[in-house]
Amino acid sequence: MTEQGSTVPHVKSAVRTVELLDFFAQYPGLHSLSDLQGKLGYPKSSLHALLRTLVGLGWIETDVTGTLYRIGMRALLVGATYIDGDPVVQIARDALDWLAEVTGETVHLARLDHFDVVYLATRASRHYLRPFTRVGRRLPASTTSLGKAILATRDDTEVSRLLPAELPRLTKNTIVDQGQLIADLRRVRKRGYAVDREENTEGLRCFGAALDIAYPPRDALSVSVPVPRLTAGRDKEIASCLLEARDRIEVAARGVRRTY
Repeated sequence: MTEQGSTVPHVKSAVRTVELLDFFAQYPGLHSLSDLQGKLGYPKSSLHALLRTLVGLGWIETDVTGTLYRIGMRALLVGATYIDGDPVVQIARDALDWLAEVTGETVHLARLDHFDVVYLATRASRHYLRPFTRVGRRLPASTTSLGKAILATRDDTEVSRLLPAELPRLTKNTIVDQGQLIADLRRVRKRGYAVDREENTEGLRCFGAALDIAYPPRDALSVSVPVPRLTAGRDKEIASCLLEARDRIEVAARGVRRTY
């Protein structure tokens, strides 16, 4: 088995290991051997041997019975190392702190990964806010202001290639029609920032702006605001602060040797 357009062969055991860890990352909690075998389709004997190996290495843990499996602490350590060593996260730190301070709202930094965005950094609102998106969480790009801001940096043809056959619906406000999403991205390009109108979480409106520090842009920052706090003119204030923070990050990035 080889990658399309590549002569580099896949190592079956490595592929299965990554697919298994990806499964645990996507579906947190405890899973039985039969459940994993049914979802992944691996031979049960091979899967059991792989699980035992990964348990021994700390990548997977079991419950007290030894029959249920979940992601292990080693995955957390590697994930934390990725965040700690990422240059964009380091460059954006001061601007994220400033944006959270001046708006008083929750601030996020995220990166496009295929058609999802993965959260790299978060600053909590000074107000009580739930749900609170954790670092490492993955969400469909089409449902978030972060993702739409990044997608809007591509032309319509490229976006169409990136879109899955069916856009996921997370709330009654989520855009699930590809034509409507393309039209929304055109408005994002004109406006300069994206707006998630309760498309990801009901009761929460988010404003996102892409960072022009890599080509093509793959990172964005956002501000999340509960709808009841969006008083008259508040959306314009939030957007202005968001774009100021974006500019600060882009200026800071110009002075750093690019490794991203």
